[in-house]
Amino acid sequence: MTGKEIIEEAEEQSKGDWTPSPGLIYPLLGRLVRDGLIAETDEGGFTLTGKGEEALQQYTNLQRQLERQLDLVNDLGMSVYSRGRFVADEAVKRISDVTSSMWDRVTNRSGQAQQSFEEKYEEFLRNELEKIEQRKNDRDRLDQEPPE
Repeated sequence: MTGKEIIEEAEEQSKGDWTPSPGLIYPLLGRLVRDGLIAETDEGGFTLTGKGEEALQQYTNLQRQLERQLDLVNDLGMSVYSRGRFVADEAVKRISDVTSSMWDRVTNRSGQAQQSFEEKYEEFLRNELEKIEQRKNDRDRLDQEPPE
């Protein structure tokens, strides 16, 4: 798919609730190409590489594990509730405590994650700007060379 097709697909999949901007998609595609997870096709689209397939499989497995754990928590909550109010209250309190603890960890890390993302994005933009400048300098040099 091309970047434009990816944006359209995201909008369609979310039923119009989310349309990623080109400013999000294209830098992300650039990083994925740089990391060897995708490759650009001759037609201007992008395709997964072998390395990308492996990474996708790992994330898919992780997502399945998380879904199974959430299903187990839901099942546990229902069976505990059916055994009595006291046990249900205790389970809800424990789940709430764990959720609170996880939220605190995520919140504390989110500032660091955001800063790390911004630093990496800034580095990516600087590298892209350097490439543009280099191409411009190369073109200028070629334009100034006398014809043979």
